[in-house]
Amino acid sequence: MKTALMVAEKPSLAASLANILSNGRCSSRKGLNGSCSVHEWTGQFRSETVNFKMTSVCGHVMSLDFTGKYNNWDKVDPAELFSCPTEKKEAVPKLKIPYFLAKEGAQCDYLVLWLDCDKEGENICFEVIHAVQQGMSRRLNPNDIWRAHFSAITEKDIKAALANLGKPNENEARSVDARQELDLRIGCAFTRFQTKFFQGKYGDLDASLISYGPCQTPTLGFCVQRHDEIQTFKPDPYWVLQVTVNSNDGQDVPLSWSRVRLFDKEIANIFLAHVKEYEQAKVVSIQSTEKAKPRPQALNTVELMRVASSGLGMGPHHAMQIAERLYTQGYISYPRTETTSYPENFDLLATLKQQQNSSEWGDDVKKILANGINRPKKGHDAGDHPPITPMKHASRNELDGDSWRLYDYITRHFIATLAADCKYLSTTIKFEIGTEIFTTVGHTLLDPGYTSILTWQTLSANECLPKFTPGELVNINEAKLAECYTQPPDYLTESELISLMEKHGIGTDASIPVHINNICIRNYVTVAAGRKLIPTSLGIVLVHGYQKIDPELVLPTMRSAVEEQLNLIALGRADFYAVLQHTVEIFKQKFHYFVQNIEAMDQLFEVSFSPLSASGKAHSRCGKCRRYMKYIQSKPSRMHCSHCNETYNIPQNGNIRIYKELKCPLDDFELLSWSTGARGKSYTFCPYCYNNPPFRDMKKGMSGCNSCTHPSCPHSMNSNGLSSCPECESGILVLDPSAAPKWKLGCNRCDVIIHLFENAHKISVESDVCDCGAQLVTVEYKQDKSKLPDEATEMTGCVFCTPVFVALVEKHRAVASKPVATRGRGHAKGRSKGKPRPPKDKMAQLAAYFV
Repeated sequence: MKTALMVAEKPSLAASLANILSNGRCSSRKGLNGSCSVHEWTGQFRSETVNFKMTSVCGHVMSLDFTGKYNNWDKVDPAELFSCPTEKKEAVPKLKIPYFLAKEGAQCDYLVLWLDCDKEGENICFEVIHAVQQGMSRRLNPNDIWRAHFSAITEKDIKAALANLGKPNENEARSVDARQELDLRIGCAFTRFQTKFFQGKYGDLDASLISYGPCQTPTLGFCVQRHDEIQTFKPDPYWVLQVTVNSNDGQDVPLSWSRVRLFDKEIANIFLAHVKEYEQAKVVSIQSTEKAKPRPQALNTVELMRVASSGLGMGPHHAMQIAERLYTQGYISYPRTETTSYPENFDLLATLKQQQNSSEWGDDVKKILANGINRPKKGHDAGDHPPITPMKHASRNELDGDSWRLYDYITRHFIATLAADCKYLSTTIKFEIGTEIFTTVGHTLLDPGYTSILTWQTLSANECLPKFTPGELVNINEAKLAECYTQPPDYLTESELISLMEKHGIGTDASIPVHINNICIRNYVTVAAGRKLIPTSLGIVLVHGYQKIDPELVLPTMRSAVEEQLNLIALGRADFYAVLQHTVEIFKQKFHYFVQNIEAMDQLFEVSFSPLSASGKAHSRCGKCRRYMKYIQSKPSRMHCSHCNETYNIPQNGNIRIYKELKCPLDDFELLSWSTGARGKSYTFCPYCYNNPPFRDMKKGMSGCNSCTHPSCPHSMNSNGLSSCPECESGILVLDPSAAPKWKLGCNRCDVIIHLFENAHKISVESDVCDCGAQLVTVEYKQDKSKLPDEATEMTGCVFCTPVFVALVEKHRAVASKPVATRGRGHAKGRSKGKPRPPKDKMAQLAAYFV
């Protein structure tokens, strides 16, 4: 029997598809990588019986990156990134997706791709094809590779997709490849250069990465442009003539002046004096017109993000994550679409009927069904997916808070597109006072139509007017001149920013929320009440700097032009290599010009941020000049010696303190201690060694004393290492003396921590080795704090094997040991290299001590 391998984009989607296609009769097992399940059943495929295997990837299988040496920020000129070689690497190495696909697809006869139906999905299709081919002894015939096109996870849509398979679109996949390469080269080159240039100069520059992105930066530009408009706005005074009249039933009715406003106070006072000559206003005319408030167009991604932000208070990135989850659970159709028009053959009636028993909107649905549905208004057809539509009924109890709120809106919006327009009577009453004309407008609801579903759009009940008749004279209650001022625009909301990005072609419906999220998490803007985006000092300075050097770096026109070229690649009307080469060359020239003129941006930084020499507090001594270095705590935190004009990177995201004023024997710098808290990871380090590893087997930025192979230093791994870490197998469990009296062992590679011998006076690692391969330790307690038997104050033994010691160790993850092969034992104390790794049964016995 032949085998058909089917691959979806996510494990949850694969499970749903398998359940539908097998009619609930599939068997499931864990895949070889332990993350993606495989669902199997027997069925019909293209007129023959086959064994189906449905599995998944977890998003992109591969990611684009530079080859090895070009990822070293210190050794590579960022300008080289525009032409250096790139390679495809596993997107998530620990999942081993390419290996998994190669093994599962080794014997398949057909490959059916169920990736999301957008350009990214097409790109993943070809990643999957390549991975599957790698495990086959023969090449899979292109005629046996199929692409399923679907927009909803319903039985009808999925079975129809299997019956009408197509082919993957290589042009669309290539357009994604082009975008990935452009964003990688351009973004990394600018980001590396400006990060390295500015980080070492300013102490209160609170950013570990100063990034540039071809889409991200114009997105920030919109926010800063609005900020600049607010800052430079100069209010102008103007005057409005406000008149209130009394109706016959005693109701006060404010009138609107036909001249609206005047900017000359003296002229406004002349009109006020003229009006005050009269005690009554005359009703000149009453005109009533029936009007309609049109029902909404069908819902697309941009509108969903706009409403989620402005109406539901959800950021666009969060909203799209929820929408994706609702889609994979089968509640809504595919949430990434530019289309606002349903195809003629879309079964709107059946989709609506699914909602008629809802306790939330069932009565409204029944009314629409009884009166007959109104075909949704014709919108934009982008040729991708139908509008976002509810695909099955859900109740409040089925979905959590935000999921329900988003589903509630999507469903109400869909029902509203099939309802009648809201109809109302608009009445305009014109009044005459001397030569001046005033009006008032009221609305009377005739038919609420769709506003009974979208209740927040309902006409206000107080918009009705009292009764007036033509020629009637009414008393003037008040006439006054109000002084007002023109108002600046408000900060951009996420909703407004999304509209601007769509208008200028910045990003796609899938990437717009990512770009907005990026400028938030990188401290370029903050999100204030009402989802308003307020630029930070860093965001403002960056945009102004780009405008000063090369405005096109921040204007939307550049990216919009690139997006047009990428769309032409997707349509097969532009050459991949030509577009890539042309765009890279343009940005390469801009990069060189930017580098040559960076001082123009630096002048703006000098105004907004303080130099390193004026930042931080005196902390520990420099080993070169013996003066105190300053501890700069802004991101990234670092040590700075103003006398030597040297800056030293230090470990991040932890507490830094001086360690007993002890010095490194290699360079005379005072040792520091880094920790994430009393119960967290900690180790000592030398600021100079951390940046300039003294031994070949030490890595820059990972060189604490717990990794140092100095043969005699009492702070090094050689003196304090206990055993190899079985969790990561590449690290060493090292005693941290700086943690006393809350002693702990920590792996110098992974996050394994073992707390032991709390309140002991002293712990020392001995030269002797236990049968299990770990170094013995000697523990000393003060008389009144001893936890050793028979009131002993000192004892030597193995942390893992000595029963008395095991009881004093806080059990964490499995920590059996093996000999410390990297520890050079032939030093002053004459230590041996340690015994061979114990047999498996002994390892199992040791592991049982820990959970």
